[in-house]
Amino acid sequence: MNDLVIIGLRTILFYVILLFALRIMGKREVGELGVIDVVVFIIMAEVAAFALDSPNDKLMEAIVPIVVLLVIQLVSSYVSLKSKKFRDLVDGDPSVLIRDGEIIEAEMKKQRYNLDDLFQQLREQNIGSVREVTFAFLEPSGNLSVFTKGDTQPVLSLISDGVIQSRHLNIIGKTDEWLLNELKKQGVNDHRKVFYCSLEDGALKYQLKLSFQ
Repeated sequence: MNDLVIIGLRTILFYVILLFALRIMGKREVGELGVIDVVVFIIMAEVAAFALDSPNDKLMEAIVPIVVLLVIQLVSSYVSLKSKKFRDLVDGDPSVLIRDGEIIEAEMKKQRYNLDDLFQQLREQNIGSVREVTFAFLEPSGNLSVFTKGDTQPVLSLISDGVIQSRHLNIIGKTDEWLLNELKKQGVNDHRKVFYCSLEDGALKYQLKLSFQ
């Protein structure tokens, strides 16, 4: 009976601890969780499960790992906020699977994404033919973002946190040199000062970092 009481009290305690930890980690939908978030959630759940299965073990042996995991997640979130390279390393970058009605087979193989998966997601978005698709992006979350000929076309970041996105430039048929020259025409001689830059309606749009405004 005592073990049941301990398990019940521990269940309530870990519910509060995990709820508090999740609130600190930020509000994100399940489909938007990054790799580190998923790993942290899984390990936290396992630690809590072990603590509930072993009511005679010290409670701190379970609380300490959860606190350590929370610190790891908060530190990684801070580094991710400051470093685009770290974000790309951990979460990856969207992959273009369809461009102008053509399936990019090499990218499909690279992402281990088969045609059945692709066509299923297209059907779920009421798209009957690949030929209707101008762009289809496989997001880091695993969702497929699809744009058709009648839609407003996607805007890709050409510079993010001062880092030139060469892959995005290649998608729109531009080069790093073209981007740097266009910025110089607008009086920006150092791309590292740019917080965000994109090409919209044929014009270059950018926003400088706060420290340079």
